[in-house]
Amino acid sequence: MQVTVIGAGLAGCEAAWSVAQQGISVTLWEMKPEKYTPAHRSTGFAELVCSNSLKARRLESAAGLLKEEMRRLGSLCVPIAYNCAVPAGGALAVDRDAFSAAVTERIRNHPLITVKQGEVTAIPDDGVVIIATGPLTSDTLADAIADLCGGGLHFYDAAAPIVTADSVDMNSAFRASRYDREES
Repeated sequence: MQVTVIGAGLAGCEAAWSVAQQGISVTLWEMKPEKYTPAHRSTGFAELVCSNSLKARRLESAAGLLKEEMRRLGSLCVPIAYNCAVPAGGALAVDRDAFSAAVTERIRNHPLITVKQGEVTAIPDDGVVIIATGPLTSDTLADAIADLCGGGLHFYDAAAPIVTADSVDMNSAFRASRYDREES
């Protein structure tokens, strides 16, 4: 069996790794460095473009529990994230460059993963295909996916504005822990 994964972001790298760990050959396609979106900055895989936070570490939270389940199931990215962690209170935040470099190195050195670089413009019709391109899908591939699925694509994300300390009027604001608990 041959599996093709399109997209070397977090989901694509996890998918390629998981399949390869089962002894199945994988071809992983990544459009960078041939093509970038306005959000892309590096040639590395699993590039975090919006935030360096992978949300809560606590097992009592959905995000923390998911990461623990992924770790137990052989995740590629979760252990690397912990190895590349930077201080972020109760969140698991990473050094973006170190994280991407480590994921890229592991993927490129897996004996059952073949990396091909270039834009995929049509969905392959042979073998098993995992499309893991997310919101940074190229327009051409997005059109091919829409044609296959009979409609457009929609991605939802929470907005997280950046507020600088000097823009806050401390006469009407105060400092407090977000969740009223001590976290390192």
